[in-house]
Amino acid sequence: MDERRASLADIQTVPRNCLILLTGPPGAGKSDFCQQMVLRGMAAERPIVFVTTEQSPSGLMALLEEKGIGEPKPGALGFVDAFAQTVGLSTRERPDTIHANCEDLNSITMAIAKLEQRIGRKDILLAFDSLTSPYLFNREEIFRFVRLCLLKFAAEGNSVVALMDEGCGKEEDVGAMMSLSTGVIRMDVENGSRVLDVVKHLLLETSRVELPTDRAWKARVLDAAVWDPAWIKRIGPAMQRGELGQFQKQMGVNLFWPKLVHWSGMLRDPRRFPVMTYEVQRAYSAFARELIPLFPWYTRLFFQLFIPKSFSAVKDMKRLAGFLARMFGENRRRDGIVEYLEGASRTDEHTIRIYENADCWGLENVGTVVDSRFPPTLAGLCRAFEREERDWNAVETKCIGLGDPYCEFKVVPGEIPELRASLQKDPSVMEGIHARLMQRLMRFLLDGQPLVEGRRLGADFIWENILPMAGGERYRMALRMGGAKVGKEVGEHLLEAGVKDNEAIGRLLSLLEHCQVGRIRADETIRIWDNRESGWTELLTARWEEPGCFFTTGFLNGFFSAVKNQHVRESKCIAMGDPYCEWEIV
Repeated sequence: MDERRASLADIQTVPRNCLILLTGPPGAGKSDFCQQMVLRGMAAERPIVFVTTEQSPSGLMALLEEKGIGEPKPGALGFVDAFAQTVGLSTRERPDTIHANCEDLNSITMAIAKLEQRIGRKDILLAFDSLTSPYLFNREEIFRFVRLCLLKFAAEGNSVVALMDEGCGKEEDVGAMMSLSTGVIRMDVENGSRVLDVVKHLLLETSRVELPTDRAWKARVLDAAVWDPAWIKRIGPAMQRGELGQFQKQMGVNLFWPKLVHWSGMLRDPRRFPVMTYEVQRAYSAFARELIPLFPWYTRLFFQLFIPKSFSAVKDMKRLAGFLARMFGENRRRDGIVEYLEGASRTDEHTIRIYENADCWGLENVGTVVDSRFPPTLAGLCRAFEREERDWNAVETKCIGLGDPYCEFKVVPGEIPELRASLQKDPSVMEGIHARLMQRLMRFLLDGQPLVEGRRLGADFIWENILPMAGGERYRMALRMGGAKVGKEVGEHLLEAGVKDNEAIGRLLSLLEHCQVGRIRADETIRIWDNRESGWTELLTARWEEPGCFFTTGFLNGFFSAVKNQHVRESKCIAMGDPYCEWEIV
């Protein structure tokens, strides 16, 4: 067949004996497009093997049902679940599903072979969503897997569409993946439209298809279910009675641990994860406006008399900065020492400086701005307390991570063009930060050296871990996968250093206790009371239907996989109303 220009239907049809790589930045709509390819294949009565590494088969089936899939015929659709076992997630058993693990590419290969054997025919469409997580765990080994498993599977009379995120690894690795593939389709969002570029294809010319962006293709940042009015009604009085302050005091944590959580999540999604962090934190801080009507009359009067209508003027922003200095300072959160630079500020462009910034401490000279909490918090509070209710933004202009002796932030109403580029991280920089954290972690585990050094404000501070609950499933998936990767590395490093498996477990538990993650007991199960990851949910009236310890579960699962060839599953959680969080070892 001669090459011809592509229509949307052509692009969604994967030819036999072909591996199509669907690539693009996170949030471009690759998963949704892949699901449309699967639906088209099922309409043509092609058997489907769906390898999922980012969600459960049940969750994927729900998405397919939303797109109009009917009840599949027996044998028409089978799943390889490489997600649940990787992150330690309990899932409902399905007869059409075989479990595998992103850490073990051989397990995925064998699972695909078993489903192929069950089907008993060729012309299978294999959908692999996505290669990013297996790449995160296996790096160079992924190329061998593509050649010996996916390309071989396609060459036997089948078809393969595999997804790969750009910006989540070395640029040359994505290029190598493209060169291995029979066809390449790149997706992106430009000027409010989805753009599909056919880079190479067996049957189609290189071409571009542009489609309007509908709601289904837009990245969801906030989960509306989290912002329950019942939560507002509870947290407001709790603040007035001093319960929130007492709770926060109890939830102090060694500042190394939140760094490990945040930057491990960044490993999975260094482009979109920091943008999600900024947007969710800003919305959470702006949420303070909803609490004002719940305060006593004298507090409301204070806001009316002393909070300015606008923070445009230097004198008015200086007033807010004084409040922030008390909020973030040594007597409260111990995040850092806040200073408003009156001389460097002007109308609608303010400069704020932080010394001993908790977010950046220990990450000197890593080659990027580091603070992920103060800029969105500042922007959200400006919106919350300003009576004009303008959208504010803040960007870090100086940072300990860039070699500066302090951190500085520009705060303005409206958009900041350079903000997104500042938030997104280069994979090579990410590797350096990860190496720095792992080096400090292993020195502590092997030699007892301190995790945090030299900060006058101390190593402990308040960790408000609301972001995973509010950030949506994409955010939580990054934490799960990042935790699993780091936990696996810690276990492997301990074994390589000659530490025996049971001793390695003991050292891990000592690390968690040192970081004040919670009160821990380990025997046949692992229990954590006052767990810092999910403990804050005690302030909520509604309970979650699933466990909320996303990073901790991934971390423990990766660790036990490395040292014991075992997996953990969280069976009880404070977020579900249990008195403690508990993990079964299976």
